[in-house]
Amino acid sequence: MSSTTCPRPISWRSCALTNVGTVREVNEDAVIEVPEAQLWAVADGMGGHQVGDVASQKIIGALEYFDPDLSMSDFVNDVEDRLISVNEQLGEYAEVMLDEGTIGSTVVALLIRDRLGVCAWVGDSRLYRYRNRMLTQLSRDHSQVQEMLAMGLLSESEAQSHPQGNVITRAVGAEADLFVDLNAFSIYLGDVFLLCSDGLYNVVANEEITEILHNRDVEVAAQNLVARALENGAPDNVSVVVVRAEAGKFQSQASLDAEATDFT
Repeated sequence: MSSTTCPRPISWRSCALTNVGTVREVNEDAVIEVPEAQLWAVADGMGGHQVGDVASQKIIGALEYFDPDLSMSDFVNDVEDRLISVNEQLGEYAEVMLDEGTIGSTVVALLIRDRLGVCAWVGDSRLYRYRNRMLTQLSRDHSQVQEMLAMGLLSESEAQSHPQGNVITRAVGAEADLFVDLNAFSIYLGDVFLLCSDGLYNVVANEEITEILHNRDVEVAAQNLVARALENGAPDNVSVVVVRAEAGKFQSQASLDAEATDFT
């Protein structure tokens, strides 16, 4: 006699928040949560460049709808294609409207299919995973400081206060050719993911983020993250998306039989 053990299905709860911060007058960040397609993203318009909010909104607008039945490979390819298209649009916009100036934005996106996750990103907006009371960064900043860290020219403590900490080396709209980095990983029940702009992690320490993400309520966790950033000064826009993997319901045999009947 044989038996088959089916893994418990996963459902998703999320909360996305963005705040202008305590100094800036315009919020150049944008966020999106599309749980039915299992996609979440944060875009951060490039500070110091013109109309950064236009760039971030164009990215988020391009990610608004996906077929939830896409395979992961097709899903990733579609996201990459859309970001490349936005990159071209921003280049054309800058050429016509900004006298060949620069308009750009970072982006980090979380894509999920079953128990497989993929992080797609450009720039220094980040994806973290909180698991077993440990916070792990799943993206890798496209920044001058990160490159110096990788070459051993800086220590972690030196990097945190480096004067070039806000200089990024890649962004949507910054160059004619766009390269999107990807990181694939397994997902377990109870995993919590945090997507955020640098306006959060530059003023809220990892220890504080870890403490806040321990709250199982994603709405409370997202609100507390933004509140902590504001308490700490928040000189930049602050954006967070908190996503939690929860136990879903097994599909009943009756519904499975009904679906089978539909295809006969």
